[in-house]
Amino acid sequence: MYKILVADDERDVVSLLRDYLELSGYCVFTAYNGAEAVEAASKAPDLILLDVNMPEMDGFEVCARLREHINCPILFLTARVEDSDKISGFAAGGDDYIIKPFSLDELGARIAAHLRREQRSAASANVRFFGNTVINYTEKTVSVGDEKIDLTKKEYGIVELLSMNMGQIFDKERIYEKIWGYDAEGDSSVVAEHVRRLRAKLAKYGEESHLGTVWGMGYKWIK
Repeated sequence: MYKILVADDERDVVSLLRDYLELSGYCVFTAYNGAEAVEAASKAPDLILLDVNMPEMDGFEVCARLREHINCPILFLTARVEDSDKISGFAAGGDDYIIKPFSLDELGARIAAHLRREQRSAASANVRFFGNTVINYTEKTVSVGDEKIDLTKKEYGIVELLSMNMGQIFDKERIYEKIWGYDAEGDSSVVAEHVRRLRAKLAKYGEESHLGTVWGMGYKWIK
């Protein structure tokens, strides 16, 4: 089943589109502002319907941010009809531009056409957003904005383990077993040093708050 993200600050529009798309056999996620749209993109939609005029982050900004990491088709929904707006939409990485008001049947046909035509990389299924931090589990990279953070294999392994189990506390012994392996030579004290270096690297970008310490218990990933 294809997954579609609908992002629009008009709740009646979102409700209408959700009902129509679910009846058409799609799984639908919804967002009502730009920040929610970026967060919902972590659910790996196969296609995104994106309103231009949204609070917090407009559709062009959302598209540009997502396009750095996601390859799925992005269709703008908007009442704007100026050529300059269309150019801005395509420049941000959009694939289509649908003017409101529009026919639901026409929209459905365009969605189906994009899903048929676009055999995109499945890498988007393995990307998650945490504030300004983006983790690509397929490429095994951690980025802030456009810049990748230079992590060692073990440092990335800690990020992956904690972020994929967000909120769960892992003590040093468990992290050591998961990342270094049960038969590794050494002990779990090395984990604290890796966490210290990892937090310092995140701190250079102001993102160290994601790596939380629970005193006397261990570490966890914080959204």
